[in-house]
Amino acid sequence: MPHTEPTCPDLPTPVMAIESSCDDTACAIVTTGGRILAEATLSQSGHVPFGGVVPEIAARAHLGALPALVRDTLRTAGMQPHELGAIAASCGPGLIGGLIVGADMGKGMAIALDRPFIAVNHIEAHALTARLPGVASNGAPFPYLLLLVSGGHCQCIAVEGIGHYRRLGGTIDDAAGEAFDKVAKMLGLGWPGGPAVERLAREGDPHAVPLPRPLLGRAGCDFSFSGLKTAVAQKLPTEVRAALPRQQAADIAASFQQAVSDIVIDRLGHALDMMDQRPTTLVVAGGVAANGVLRARLQEFATAHDLPFAAPPLRLCTDNAVMVAWAAIETMRARAALGLPIPDDIAMRPRPRWPLSDMAQRMTADV
Repeated sequence: MPHTEPTCPDLPTPVMAIESSCDDTACAIVTTGGRILAEATLSQSGHVPFGGVVPEIAARAHLGALPALVRDTLRTAGMQPHELGAIAASCGPGLIGGLIVGADMGKGMAIALDRPFIAVNHIEAHALTARLPGVASNGAPFPYLLLLVSGGHCQCIAVEGIGHYRRLGGTIDDAAGEAFDKVAKMLGLGWPGGPAVERLAREGDPHAVPLPRPLLGRAGCDFSFSGLKTAVAQKLPTEVRAALPRQQAADIAASFQQAVSDIVIDRLGHALDMMDQRPTTLVVAGGVAANGVLRARLQEFATAHDLPFAAPPLRLCTDNAVMVAWAAIETMRARAALGLPIPDDIAMRPRPRWPLSDMAQRMTADV
């Protein structure tokens, strides 16, 4: 049967989007109905020797990769540049060098093609991924509760509408993904650490090593992982950590992963109580959402609270351009419903910090 999709005749389609906020270079073309015509993501390998993302290396890698990636994405979609309806790019928050590279590429294309340029908030893009057709069985109507867990972010957010987000709580020190990376480094597993810790944890006993659960049971839904990370370090011999017996390392990895999931589930319980309205859905997004143990625990939590659970496909958990395109489409659609024009963001400068609270003005002003 031929593909059918919702039509948005007054909106420019399709949208090409660029994502370059950290160490993934991505490009995608998505129709206003949510059909993905092409998508590509390149993960940078130049950071491995340093055990973490080096901003200067990331920016140079984006600069080298983007032109060919854009051409390849167009080729995959079977399109010429003039067939694009709009251009979008992540403009914050993130590493400023990478954001500048991606935003300038997008702006250059928009000017050359005489198309609208839409600046996208990277966190908003993660928040709205669940509304991409086919991700959530119920379409993730508002309001829903979002758990954003990644290398740079760990937040509970009440997603009340396009541009309307209420931060219920967040990490007061390390993000969950950052803690995974640091524990992986302690165990000699290399970088990126999340997948490596999860693989090793499959061989271990999640109850073998006693570890703390910071803030467990405390009021609110803030997170803390620094003390947990320090506790892991104290379980390791001080001489040669990489020489740890594999079973012992596996038990530490499994116990750490269990502690993180315990903390997250406890905090989510508090976040649920903090919602002004009962959420329609529990949504998880961000790179750490790819962790199988955490996903299983979240599904159990959602079931226990009689909530639908929505988790994007693994490729859409990490940074990607599909979510950037979809956030731009959602913004255009919401503004059109209010009688407002498509955003004109060509003059906007990328921002390393861009609070979600700033997004409400896009629904009330001719930006």
